[in-house]
Amino acid sequence: MTTADTLDAGEAAEAARAAAPCERGATVWLTGLPSAGKTTLAFALAERLRAEGHKVEVLDGDEIREFLSKGLGFTKEDRHTNVTRIGFVAEKLASNGVKVLAPVIAPYADSRTAVRERHAANGTDFLEIHVATPVELCAERDVKGLYAKQAAGEISGLTGVDDPYEAPQDPELRLQTRGREVAESAAELHAFLTTRGLA
Repeated sequence: MTTADTLDAGEAAEAARAAAPCERGATVWLTGLPSAGKTTLAFALAERLRAEGHKVEVLDGDEIREFLSKGLGFTKEDRHTNVTRIGFVAEKLASNGVKVLAPVIAPYADSRTAVRERHAANGTDFLEIHVATPVELCAERDVKGLYAKQAAGEISGLTGVDDPYEAPQDPELRLQTRGREVAESAAELHAFLTTRGLA
């Protein structure tokens, strides 16, 4: 086994940071309330990054629920399991040079911390982005009809309404989306990634 084969996590992370932006992986976790605009923003950013030559994957929370976390409910324990599964996949991809965009509510701070710590242990970049759309605006958008169903008593446990959402206290970036077009928010996030040497 050569010396290169035995690089510790710190040396590997340093090598990754020295790589060209298109070759450097990272997980960009977009957390926020239902209908905050996380997925729309992720796909807009993904399109821009791909056009620049980056390898990009969007780990959409709804798709993960269908294919990777099928059978999980919405208890705190199940939500934690779902988030840490997504975090595991994200880190694997990011450590191999992929920009991973994860538009996932991840309502509990300890779950997001667990994902961050997994990335840190492997020397992989993790950026927590809070898509800070107010709940009243999310309810107006209500792209999945969840807020209307909750108001009608058809469902319960809606994050940010009758189930907790622990907003990040110190995210890498807090995006205020009220009164802004998707393109504006995507441009702000892209500019932020550029300052981190990731775009």
